Amino acid sequence: MNQRIVKIALVVLVAALIACFFIFDLGRYFNLEFIKAQRDAYQSYYQQNPSITIAAYSAIYIAVTALSLPGAAIMTLLGGALFGVVTGTIIVSFCSTIGATLAFLVARFLLRDSIQGKFGDKLETINNGIANEGMFYLFTMRLIPVIPFFVINLVMGLTPIRTVQFFFVSQLGMFPGTIVFVNAGTQLAQIDSLAGILSPALLLSFVLLGLFPLIAKKAIALVNRRRQPKAS
Repeated sequence: MNQRIVKIALVVLVAALIACFFIFDLGRYFNLEFIKAQRDAYQSYYQQNPSITIAAYSAIYIAVTALSLPGAAIMTLLGGALFGVVTGTIIVSFCSTIGATLAFLVARFLLRDSIQGKFGDKLETINNGIANEGMFYLFTMRLIPVIPFFVINLVMGLTPIRTVQFFFVSQLGMFPGTIVFVNAGTQLAQIDSLAGILSPALLLSFVLLGLFPLIAKKAIALVNRRRQPKAS
């Protein structure tokens, strides 16, 4: 009964926060034109109050990703513009992973039991696959930017993958994309759209890099099977 109350309270809290975001049109602060216009003001405040700026930025970034709100890409660009490539990459890497893990845990706490209870027999193959190779699948999905960030967080929360695995594999898989966007943020004034940041060649590189661990694992398994002596 207590868990049921906690779930209801969490649903109400999450719904209220998301509703406030749209009711008060907070999305206007998470667009390219706004952060470009406010860049000098942000940088000036950061120079005068570095600790407060980093803390506020981190809290907002984590909240945006944890609630699956639009704005993570813009926040990443802003991180590059404010903190530079090295510091910005470190801050964004941890904030994005913490936020993603919170979204993952919320989905797991609120939805996993009911979905697994209703469709457990139909999901058995998927569950076994995630249990055995979940880290490889997650790494691949994280590296391919065409898969929405928030979808991965929520879907993986419904699977048996361990939270620690989700955290570290997500951080590793998102790291190349984080560097690209943070580096782009250092040239914020020259960016006209988010679409121009990821070129087709760069996207293809991410896809190949993401698929490599899965292909290598399958190839090794195939070689091992062929080497096994046939039963007489």
